[in-house]
Amino acid sequence: MVGLGAWQLGADWGDVKEGDALDVLNAAVEGGVTFIDTADVYGDGRSERLVGQVLKEHPELTVASKMGRRVEQKPENYNLDAFRAWNDRSRENLGVDTIDLVQLHCPPTAVYSTDAVFDALDTLVQEGRISAYGVSVETCEEALTAIARPNVASVQIILNAFRLKPLDEVLPAAERAGVGIIARVPLASGLLSGKYDENTTFGADDHRNYNRKGEAFDVGETFSGVDFATGLEAVKRLIPLVPEGATMAQFALRWILDQPGVSVVIPGARNPQQVAGNIGAATLTPLSTGELKVVQTVYDELIRPQIHDRW
Repeated sequence: MVGLGAWQLGADWGDVKEGDALDVLNAAVEGGVTFIDTADVYGDGRSERLVGQVLKEHPELTVASKMGRRVEQKPENYNLDAFRAWNDRSRENLGVDTIDLVQLHCPPTAVYSTDAVFDALDTLVQEGRISAYGVSVETCEEALTAIARPNVASVQIILNAFRLKPLDEVLPAAERAGVGIIARVPLASGLLSGKYDENTTFGADDHRNYNRKGEAFDVGETFSGVDFATGLEAVKRLIPLVPEGATMAQFALRWILDQPGVSVVIPGARNPQQVAGNIGAATLTPLSTGELKVVQTVYDELIRPQIHDRW
């Protein structure tokens, strides 16, 4: 299933005007998207508020938000009182009494092994504040630790043609446990769109400019941690696989949809045309065995040495 990631509508991707953001959200709904992922930190609540405007008109949508990145990243900050306060703010932003899914937003690694954290999340469910909870992770080890928790509903993880490690253990473990997989950063911050070259530049307020070495947050969130030049070379080798009438971005999304255990992929968009293109990926023919092998080979030769052991 193709959903919509709403990070772009909050901040860190250059300026997106409110009207344009609402156009994206409405285009997604009209195109059949039923799952939208946001976070309290995207634009310090702006993304949630925009999603809330659309949710008011379309209560049938499933909305997932995330919490925890608005405070200093110390394990002790992840407690029931904080969760209630964060949840109050998100529910107000979204205009709902109960949020469908709330995810811990890439918390410190120690949080995943803290019983009290998951007891607190269980309490939020019991209080009717959230219907379910999950985690958004940076590493495969964090994902596996979370999957072992009995009430974790979902794991959000970076998964794309430049990030194959989750295929080894995380996706099979999630499938066995009945845990949903939300695939984020599916186009490697746009690298896998095939639209960039060595002359492409990004604005000062775009994380693809200011976070290339992890200056602001985990570098894996920017181009999946892949060196920009290496990513461009990898895309050149993948483009010949793109079927006639499709785009590189659609091919990259189709690759994710073909992976067993993926529940939803959440590409972002800055305009309705990008939304339509993303949704169209679901109509492509699944990749052949040969095409899947080429993706694996490109990863093994160019990407694996840089990032496989890191996340």
